[in-house]
Amino acid sequence: MGDYEHFIKATETATADKELAMRMDDVMQRYEQLHYSARAQYANLKLARERAAYYKWKVLESLDKYLIDFEAAVMRRGGKVLWAVDAEAACQEIDTVLKRIQPQTILKSKSMLTEEIELSTFLRKHKYSVIETDVGDYIVDTSGEKPFHMVTPAVHKSKEEIAALLNDKIGVSMDADADHIVADIRTELRDKFYEADVLITGANFVIADSGMVAITENEGNTRMGMAFAKTHIVLAGIDKLIPSLTDLDIFFPLLATFGTGQKLTSYNSITGPRQAIDMDGPSEFIVVLVDNGRSNVLAQPDQRQALSCIKCGACSNVCPVFKTIGGHAYGVSNAGPVGAVVVPHMQGMDAFKHLSYASPLCGRCTDICPVNIDLHNHLTRNRRDSVNQGYTKSAEKLMWFSWKKMMLSRKNLNKGVSIKNFMLKSFFKTSWGERREFPRIADKSFNQLWRERLGV
Repeated sequence: MGDYEHFIKATETATADKELAMRMDDVMQRYEQLHYSARAQYANLKLARERAAYYKWKVLESLDKYLIDFEAAVMRRGGKVLWAVDAEAACQEIDTVLKRIQPQTILKSKSMLTEEIELSTFLRKHKYSVIETDVGDYIVDTSGEKPFHMVTPAVHKSKEEIAALLNDKIGVSMDADADHIVADIRTELRDKFYEADVLITGANFVIADSGMVAITENEGNTRMGMAFAKTHIVLAGIDKLIPSLTDLDIFFPLLATFGTGQKLTSYNSITGPRQAIDMDGPSEFIVVLVDNGRSNVLAQPDQRQALSCIKCGACSNVCPVFKTIGGHAYGVSNAGPVGAVVVPHMQGMDAFKHLSYASPLCGRCTDICPVNIDLHNHLTRNRRDSVNQGYTKSAEKLMWFSWKKMMLSRKNLNKGVSIKNFMLKSFFKTSWGERREFPRIADKSFNQLWRERLGV
């Protein structure tokens, strides 16, 4: 099954799931309330967003320079930087490190980049023991699924479903509430931290001038992992860079406000290679900088702005399409409006152009973006590019040719309704879906009705 066929099938299933729809509606309403409450901490939110957008633009316009600056800063502090052009190279680089260490246990914290390159699958295939330490990731990993949302991976599951899922695995009570489920998961994972040899994390921000990475979380699992693991491997996309350590006073609050509706996330760590004065922490610090198609996005004069994304998930939270079909339907780790912009360039316009059409272009994603990414217009530009590059089906070309002929001729516009309905069904039957009643064209055109009324 191709990517487009998977998307159509998955959307059909998701839109018919009433329980999922009610759950998503409830979650997104609560997010919206928290988000607008957290915004109150800003005296001038517009200015904060403009400053964050400027810092990200500044990096993207000189990305090669900032990447080299970061590498040099890490090396000066005693760390290592590895470069990976794609997902396979990233996995191989990590495998090379692990073969040298021979770890008994690998802790993995929440990271959408590890999902993008399918790192857990790769490591388990090579017989490594990988433990997901984020509660949401632990749940979806146990169920054999992918994260549903970049911030809240298990948001699509009810507590009853989670309790049933974890009942056999770790003995969670079937009638446990959310607090008890989380407590049972943490009890199960606690001993794993003591045994850990390696910690693999993502990075919310990579700081060019200091050679450090910033990680923000609400559970403390990453910070606890850093206290016990001997080696810390950080996976970061080349788009994660910000210029300076002082810029975090803008980005940390924005990420919390737009990501989870908090004024500030519970745990905010700024870490790097262990120094002589440090009392604890991993003795080895390795950063793997991953491209995996990001250079293709950077090559787009307009859409490169989408690399400014700070992965808060706010655009998905307000998108009517995402709220209806959910994250799994997209078939990619980077779901939602921003994913629909970058994935066709990262993974191939031919295979993923349909994602750019999965939007009503209402502009809510653009309005809420904390770094002012022009998302809905970038989706329009993607559609333009897919047509210009020739990724248009013959049936679609024929449809637009026929539409043009029809619209340019009064005689054709006034033709019998049976011909119009036949053509409409022929062109749109598959894309319209089986669950919606197909629209029927009026028996007479407006022109005909007007002439009859005036007796012309």
